[in-house]
Amino acid sequence: MNQDRYLLLDTSLWAQADHLTVTPGSARKDSQNPLFGEELPWEVRCDNLYPNVIFDPADNPYKCWYNPFIIDAATTDTPPPQRQRGAYRAALAKAAAEPHRTHREMGLCYAVSADGVRWQKPELGLVEFNGSTRNNLVMRAVHGVGVTLDPRDPDPAGRFKAFMEGGVARSPDGIRWSAMQPCPQIDALWDTHNNLFWDQRRGRYVGITRLWDGRQRTVGRTESEDFNNWTPAVEVLSALPDEPERQTYALIAFPCAQLYLGLLMIFNTTTDLVDCELAWSRDTVQWERVSPGTPLIERGPEGSFDWGCVYAAAYPFLRDGRLQLYYGGSDGPHTDWRAACLGLATLPPDGFAGLTPVGGAQTAALVTQPVLCGGRQLRLSADAHGGMIRAAVADVDGKSLADSIPVQADVTDLPLLWRNGQDLAALVGREVQLIFELRDATLYSFSFND
Repeated sequence: MNQDRYLLLDTSLWAQADHLTVTPGSARKDSQNPLFGEELPWEVRCDNLYPNVIFDPADNPYKCWYNPFIIDAATTDTPPPQRQRGAYRAALAKAAAEPHRTHREMGLCYAVSADGVRWQKPELGLVEFNGSTRNNLVMRAVHGVGVTLDPRDPDPAGRFKAFMEGGVARSPDGIRWSAMQPCPQIDALWDTHNNLFWDQRRGRYVGITRLWDGRQRTVGRTESEDFNNWTPAVEVLSALPDEPERQTYALIAFPCAQLYLGLLMIFNTTTDLVDCELAWSRDTVQWERVSPGTPLIERGPEGSFDWGCVYAAAYPFLRDGRLQLYYGGSDGPHTDWRAACLGLATLPPDGFAGLTPVGGAQTAALVTQPVLCGGRQLRLSADAHGGMIRAAVADVDGKSLADSIPVQADVTDLPLLWRNGQDLAALVGREVQLIFELRDATLYSFSFND
């Protein structure tokens, strides 16, 4: 995390904001979507997919762990021509009522890609399915598995970690996993895309799961200093009071700059559809929603592979100058017949959300709270093509110290030029306030750099 990088969606940075609003970024879907789908005999119903995609710097491939139903009797008992809209729940109940039959089971599958677009599902020879190990399964009878890369662990056997319904597991390579270690102290429902990360600031693991009060799905948070002993999960995010039907189904949480961001899946119990929105936090406990009702990754039009549901992958990462947001997309409603595929959307760096003038072309201004000048350069990430952003630096008493040349392009970490031709070297180590003027532009972040 760059401690000198500031995301402007953080309202605690604002001392004064005139005619400004926070707008979620517009994720651009890859033209080659969908990237893969339900192709193999053990991918009976990929459902929410719950994808986890990591670019592994150790050997440079993209790696994906996804969590399909490898047994779903309702699906296998019902040929596609007989799958009438709205009938899946009845088929599921019928299959579940049959004695001595495993009617549902999930597994964890593994895929790899050299470019993040064309994926292979290797035969690993590790886990038996229908009498054969010629498959890409790495676990069976696991639900809602979140996978993370943890290179800080001195034990190579724990380089990859998994957080799932009931407990945790470790792996040296993401393929050969330890038995699950139960964690009953977390005391959660778990019925979601469970995920975790190492919080470097607080020196502990943070796990995100699901709680349930009998009416509402809510986001639960647990933590551990050693990956073995966990705190009871506590509620940290739930539906807004005036829209209880838009429930918080899953939260993919991760550190970003000085904040924590969350890709929040909202399950609308009225429409039976799932949208991916954005949230942020300063501590992973108190969360703020960004423009509730506005998706970060939009569902596709009816008939497309991602019309019904969008489930963001853990976790977004920067490659080739773009933020890569993988996701599971489904072509039908949440509780009905549907097929799921892996999709990819991208954003500009720091482009999760930004400040935009209200009314589009209206000039707007932001004065920040005092921040420590951490370098000779002030850099901006913004969309200002066809518009303008200008910055000024003032001391905490309001005295003007520097005025920038306007930015009139789409930029990432652009070092500002100053009207006096100097830099900010004389201000390094001092608290300053920044004043931004925006016209028909979006400002994502600023940072200090040498």
